[in-house]
Amino acid sequence: MALTLTVNERTELEARLRSRTIRSEAARRARVILMLANGDSYSTIEATLPCYRDYINRWRRRFLAKRLVGLESRHYSQPPSVLTTAMEARILEKTRQAPTDGSTHWSTRKLGRLLKINHNHVAKAWQRAGLQPHRFERYMASDDPDFETKAADVIGLYLNPPQHAAVFCVDEKTAIQALDRLDPVLPLSPGRAERHGFEYHRHGTLSLYAALDTKTGRVHGKTAARHTSADFVDFLGEVVSQCRPKQEIHIILDNLSAHKTQAVRDFLDAHPQVRLHFTPTYSSWLNQVELWFAKIERDVIARGVFTSVPDLARKLRRYINAYSANAQPIRWKYSDVTRRIRSNVGFRD
Repeated sequence: MALTLTVNERTELEARLRSRTIRSEAARRARVILMLANGDSYSTIEATLPCYRDYINRWRRRFLAKRLVGLESRHYSQPPSVLTTAMEARILEKTRQAPTDGSTHWSTRKLGRLLKINHNHVAKAWQRAGLQPHRFERYMASDDPDFETKAADVIGLYLNPPQHAAVFCVDEKTAIQALDRLDPVLPLSPGRAERHGFEYHRHGTLSLYAALDTKTGRVHGKTAARHTSADFVDFLGEVVSQCRPKQEIHIILDNLSAHKTQAVRDFLDAHPQVRLHFTPTYSSWLNQVELWFAKIERDVIARGVFTSVPDLARKLRRYINAYSANAQPIRWKYSDVTRRIRSNVGFRD
């Protein structure tokens, strides 16, 4: 059955055919309607445009329903949704529950599919609540029953050290690998990070002893093939030799077995001005030299290329000398005095 067009409709459709700015698809639809109004058969229209019969039927139905407005493009999709308070509460409640598929945490899209909402709503709710399910942090809690006493002793040496006394933070970084890259290192360039080859060669390992002077921030370091009690005692002797004769010396260190041997006790008997202060168990973070070890790991070891163990030792010593030349003491303070450091004993009880 032929379509019947008003004068204005025919004029508009013919104008669309002549237009040089209209989209080609809009002109194609106008031609379909004009050919139907002229009484052309479906076969003729299919051969002229060309197009399929479903295409002709679709735009014929839309024109009959809404006339010229029906020829405009329409995108059928879900109606826009709004992140309501109730929806946000559902998101936050479900986020704190474990996923049922066995994974360890939610993603925005996974939770959005479960709740049948847009994943952007999930992301917005997480952002408002400060939730980041894809991240996690590790912590270590001490189980030392004398934690607070020992921690107060160490922190007191940082904040209020004895007058005219020297305070050192001592520890060793063991098994530092001298890794040599088999492929050339490609330097960084605009838009591309420095690149290292996957394969490497191990030349061996060494240990680094370090003593950080809490007053000046300078570091005295020594490399050794092993980390035995004898090596530790030798290093203590080097630390003592840097101080004035009979100067009171306080050394902060962890509970490594090599720090508590008979050789160490003999050294303390021979040097009565030296006193050791042990951090609580699982609390090496109270030792300031650990901050410096993290720095040398980032600056030298992690991305370093070492052709031999002596080359590794040389580069470590070079860094220590450069660091100590411009060292600054580490200033410790509480950012929130209401948050006390406690041991793990209280949590268990």
